[in-house]
Amino acid sequence: MGAPAGNAGAAGTNAVGSGTGGSGNASGNTIGSGNGGNGNASGNGTGSGNGVAGNAFAKGGNGNTGASGEVRKSDSVEDIVISGKKGLIEAKTTERLLSVDAMDLINNEFIPALDKVGELYEQGKIFLPQLMNSAETAKKGFEVIKASTSSGAGSRHMSIVLATVKGDIHDIGKNIVKMLLENYGFDVIDLGKDVDPRLIVDTVKEKNIKLVGLSALMTTTVKSMEETIKLLRESGVPCKIMVGGAVLSEILAQKIGADYYAKDAAASAKIALECLNS
Repeated sequence: MGAPAGNAGAAGTNAVGSGTGGSGNASGNTIGSGNGGNGNASGNGTGSGNGVAGNAFAKGGNGNTGASGEVRKSDSVEDIVISGKKGLIEAKTTERLLSVDAMDLINNEFIPALDKVGELYEQGKIFLPQLMNSAETAKKGFEVIKASTSSGAGSRHMSIVLATVKGDIHDIGKNIVKMLLENYGFDVIDLGKDVDPRLIVDTVKEKNIKLVGLSALMTTTVKSMEETIKLLRESGVPCKIMVGGAVLSEILAQKIGADYYAKDAAASAKIALECLNS
């Protein structure tokens, strides 16, 4: 839970949550938000953040906060995405685009931030509401980037099918890949999660798809991924297949018959560009 206001000198550990109250001090490694009067938070004793009538965010070693929804210079894209500050990401993205290329901003700032969020979720340090809030924050930033590069968006003329395989209900990674591919100008047909292999094959045939992306985060669903790949091959569709997910590796991808292994979203984009130009 988040560090509560009003307990002077309360020691904190890694925590996520929210608290309300008057004023007080808390110390520790804290990722969270608090709504209240005047609050002070510090991380590892080296950085501090002040929340005034707003949401306060403190991260170990660096306290960044926004008062009245303002972006502070010390707020990085990573800080904003991890803390889920949806109200700040558009202005920050616009600011960064003045000095950074759109794809560099995605690959070097947004993707690492989302990877960090995924790690925190896997470690049980944040929970589904915080994870979804971070994903939505990143999406708003991606929308700004997409608008800024609208002249190139939609010019690639290639559709890609994405799906989390049958039996697997995890789709956060797939959704990140989708957002990135769309920002590269690809048309993404997202079939969702727990997708029947036959639906994937039928969609590929109907839309004349050149590239299919399959995701699996559970070891028990790798078999389902293999069966989906087998069905695609047997159907005779001339598509390439890339696979990804926490349980996959280059060796396993080859073993189950995939053409490509995408270790992360950035790798997926490179594979898509390769298929487009082949």
